[in-house]
Amino acid sequence: MNPALVAARAGLSRGWIEFKQTLTTPNDLIAILITTCGFLAAMIWTRHTHLPGTHFSLGTTMLVSVLGLNVGVYGVVTMGDLLVVEREDGTLLRAKAIPNGMLGYLAGKVVNISGQIALTTATTLLIGALLFTGLAIGRPGSWLTLAWVLALGLLAMLPVGAVLGSLFPSQRSAGPWWLLLLSGLAAISGIFYPITHLPVFLQWTGQVFPLYWLGLGMRSALLPNAMAVVEVGHSWRHLATFGVLSAWAVAGLVLAPEVLRRMARRESGSTVAARREKAMRRT
Repeated sequence: MNPALVAARAGLSRGWIEFKQTLTTPNDLIAILITTCGFLAAMIWTRHTHLPGTHFSLGTTMLVSVLGLNVGVYGVVTMGDLLVVEREDGTLLRAKAIPNGMLGYLAGKVVNISGQIALTTATTLLIGALLFTGLAIGRPGSWLTLAWVLALGLLAMLPVGAVLGSLFPSQRSAGPWWLLLLSGLAAISGIFYPITHLPVFLQWTGQVFPLYWLGLGMRSALLPNAMAVVEVGHSWRHLATFGVLSAWAVAGLVLAPEVLRRMARRESGSTVAARREKAMRRT
């Protein structure tokens, strides 16, 4: 059997095991619960507020947009954090030492993070359907649109997380940057408020990044068609969403493997030991 295929199958199996461990680890479950409840609290607070120029609930719109934000958070921050932590503890070095180990490593992370995204998406939608009105989940094509937006969004975000994770020397140094990055992008990507009500230069800036298109794709799948009136061009822009997310996915899939290979080449037993010693002194 092809060695690369063997490594990929091993990685998929490892990723499934890691995901099941997440479901049985109290700290991981609490973190997911706190994040989900925090977003839901903000949505409930704004559910009686209307989108400007409409009679539609801002909270319901936010609920759908946050599904796209979840893909960004898990695809970028979780992927990047795992890479930083496992570089520090030597997991990445061990993967490097195995033939096609990096391929298996990345396949495992894709399975694990995809599972976490599916879990949070299903949980948020289930609770949202009970608490909010106006979701167009029964409309023909809604679930198909949701599926391709989720898949493309994941392909666009995971390589970004891998590239950014390879740049940080430690998890401690990465934390503030993750918060700043996601907060800034969420603010200009129409996640919590329509992007059309931002200054024009911020509208253009937000549309450069995939997070805006993820949110737009989710809204197009799960909100009534009439709500496109508050979007740029009064349209869901499916073709543009597909194009931008695909472009980010292709660029990331070309760049990320090379960045990770270069990072892995710099890893050695002495560098891992030096990082551990530095962490012990800090503790």
